[in-house]
Order: sequence, then structure tokens, then C-alpha cells
Amino acid sequence: METSIAIPRMELLQVADAVAREKGIDRDDVLTAMEQAIQKAGRSKYGHEHDIRAQIDRKTGEIKLIRVQEVVDVVENEVTQIPVKSALRRKADAKVGDLLIDELPPIDFGRIAAQTAKQVIVQKVRESERKRQFDEFKDRKGEVINGLVKRVEFGNITVDLGRGEAMLRRDELLPRETFRTGDRVRAIIFDVREEQRGPQIFLSRTHPDFMAKLFAQEVPEVYDGIIEIKSVARDPGSRAKIAVMSNDSGIDPVGACVGMRGSRVQAVVQELQGEKIDIIPWSQDQATFVVNALAPAEVSKVVIDEDTGRIEVVVPDDQLSLAIGRRGQNVRLASQLTGFDIDILTDAQESERRQEEFKSRSQTFMDALDVDDVIAHLLVTEGFASVEEVAFVPTEDLAGIEGFDTDVAGELKARAQAWIEAESERSTVRRKELGVSDDVAAIDKLSPPMLVALGEKGVKTLDDLADLAADELVDSMDGILKEFDLTADDANGIIMAARAHWFDDEKK
Repeated sequence: METSIAIPRMELLQVADAVAREKGIDRDDVLTAMEQAIQKAGRSKYGHEHDIRAQIDRKTGEIKLIRVQEVVDVVENEVTQIPVKSALRRKADAKVGDLLIDELPPIDFGRIAAQTAKQVIVQKVRESERKRQFDEFKDRKGEVINGLVKRVEFGNITVDLGRGEAMLRRDELLPRETFRTGDRVRAIIFDVREEQRGPQIFLSRTHPDFMAKLFAQEVPEVYDGIIEIKSVARDPGSRAKIAVMSNDSGIDPVGACVGMRGSRVQAVVQELQGEKIDIIPWSQDQATFVVNALAPAEVSKVVIDEDTGRIEVVVPDDQLSLAIGRRGQNVRLASQLTGFDIDILTDAQESERRQEEFKSRSQTFMDALDVDDVIAHLLVTEGFASVEEVAFVPTEDLAGIEGFDTDVAGELKARAQAWIEAESERSTVRRKELGVSDDVAAIDKLSPPMLVALGEKGVKTLDDLADLAADELVDSMDGILKEFDLTADDANGIIMAARAHWFDDEKK
């Protein structure tokens, strides 16, 4: 036989107050959970099909149990609904949509009912606690936090933050880093999100921002905003580069971050298990910044291509391995730090390439303009890279070259224009042979030689062209039009022009 458990009214409120204080959640949430528990017990006694509700008076603690029925025209559920005729006998002004309430006698909690009620209360309190935890931590992303290791499962660490729990996954730990239950751990909150099992707080020790925050804790000038950390690149547990600048000309940003005898940077290095840190002075000049980022390697020359976001760096032959770094680490971190793709060449490689370019351009001018190698070399030396440049440059610019006069300049321009026209005709014939449509040929910025290049790769219709991405046209390695002087914006413009007919078809 079940033992009855009676809870005095005021004691019930005292229990709710105690739970609310202990868990740090709202008292009303605890009482709502209790109401649901009593409701569940009531349905177990009177039948789960009934719409039974419990109410706890927030001042007196009195528990009221009621059964609710809805007044309807046509009854679909005899237990929770009542026809209008029957309702009028119980309430004179009853109408469709009204709710009729019957008070039920208070129930004594039997042992099983009390256990069920306890489970519901625990569940609801846990949900409220999680909601409180999410509300507390959702705006704390990017904050460095200290906690205690609560448990370790398959390398993933559950961290006790005092007011909640967080997850530090194995891939967010430094390599070869181990923690045991009870150890203190410092990490950055990099994500807080709601999942099926409840709100989850995710920590990281490998995130670049973790290093930046550690410097803010160790270097007062960073914390105060006098020194600014512009970017961070990390190979967690191995090496990192951090770019800093000073808003006060009297303070050296690198020296401030290093500290007296390296004390400040060493504090960060120890926290990160010996990760080597290069502190780089940030510069608004991109070339200077790239040179700084590649330290300790020395750089001879930098060539920036802003359209493609690539940078070509020339280093002395004996500096190549240092610039690249072990397994490409130095150049990879410099690339992450600066946001540029960096190609590294030695002086010898660059010289060889320049010679090849010189020969190639000279041969182009000799073939196209029917001139000897002396004139061709002069044109290349003066910076002319294509026949088009010769054809459309002002005559006085050509005549200004040593050894040229107005007549020579005029003749060269005429030959260049004639060659371009002939090439255009040859390309147009070839384009038609390849089956590239006139619609594609009508797109601005696509010259006849470009149309031939497209046709040779099977791009023949507007739809063929419209299905491409910009990098498929202009990628420096395998772009269809990589030989032509097109930017990514040009490529996007060409592709959007090819897609225009799709929108015209939709309008029809």
C-alpha cells in the first residue's frame, strides 16, 4: 500500500525558495515545475485523457486541482469537450469556445506519484538552469575563462566554470597537451549555442584570439588600447606570428609585448606549452608588412598583385629555406598573418624568369611588327609588354625612345594596328570553327583571342559560360583566360553578362 505524503502549504513555498536560491533560477520557474508535477500526478489518478491542470497560489502555497472542458458545437472528444446543451445546464451563459472548470479534491501524493513529481521538478529545474546558463554566457564569446577539469572522456574535457559547464574538445587542445580531473584550465569561449541536449559552451586553446587575449592580460598597453593586435596566425603548440602596432609614437609595440628580458612573452609561451611566438611590427604598407611577416628571412624584392591577392617575394638564394620554413611553416603563417597568397622565388629563379619573359616579349614584337632584335629589345626595355600597347600608345611616347623618331614611331604603330586587325580576323574565323556562339562573342571584354581560348575548352554557349565561376576563368594556375590581363571583377562581370538571359527568360 502506498504511503501518503502531505506537503504543508507554506513548506512548499519554502522548498521552492530554497531550490531557486541553490540553482540560481527564478522562483516562479520552480513553482511552475511543481505545478506540472502535480498536474502529472493528477492525470495519473483521474485518467491521462482528462485536461487536468494544477495551480499553486504564489502567496499562500494553496494547491488547486481543476479539470477543464471546452464548450463546442460538435463533440470530437467526450472527455475534454462538452456540447453547448449540456454546458447551458451547468452555466446559463455558456457559449462555444468557453472553458468549464470543475474543481477536484486535493490529492495526497503516494510514493510513486511523489517520485514522478520529483522527476518532473528535477527535469524542469535543469531546463531552467540551462536557460539561465545560456543567457549568462551567450554574450561572453571571446572571453578568456578559468575553470576546473570535471571529467575527461575520449580526450574531450568537461570544464566546471562554477556557474555552468563547458566543453573543451580534443581538437581545441594543443598537441600533446593532457589534463586530469581537478586540474585548472584557461581557455577562450569561442562559441555558445543551443543544441538538442541543451545549451553548450565551447572552449578553445588553439584559437588565434586566445593568444591575443593572453597578451592583453600580460601587456597593460594592449589592455588599455595603446598597442593594438592587428592579426594573429598560429600553428598551435608549435609556432605563431602576431602583428602589433602602437597608437603612441613614443611606445615600441614589439618591445612592450616582449617585456623586460622577455618576461611578458614568456608568460604567454608557458601558458601555450612552449609555442614559439614571432612578434611582428604591423605596417600599413603591404610590402613592408609582408617583409616583416617573413622574418627572420631577409627579402630582396616584393611584387604585389592586388587584383589576385597574391604577392611574389624574391629572397637571396641562401635565405630560401629560412623563408619557407620547416614544412612550409614560416611562409604559411606569414600568409595567414597578412591575408595574401605568398609565392617565394630566389634571386636566381627570378633572374631566369625575367630573361625568359624578355626573350618571349622580344620574339613577339619581332614576329608581329617584322622588326629586328635591336628594336624589339628596345621596346621591351622601355616597358612595352604587348603589341596592343604599341598600337595605342601616343606617337610621341614611342618617338621619345632613344634611336626612334616620329617616322619610326608612326610605322611601328601602323604595323601593330595591322597585326591586331589580322589577328582579330584569324581569331574570329577560328572562333566560328570551334562553334562559339555570336551571343558569347557579343559580351564586352571578351576579345577574339579570348573567345578562341574559351572555345578550345568547350565553352561555346551563354549557358556554358554562365555555369563557370570567376576562378575557372582567371585562376593563375589553370584559368581558361589566365593568359589575358583580366581581374576577378572582370571575370565576374563576364559571367553575369552570360547569365542575363536567364533573368530575361524568367520575366517572360
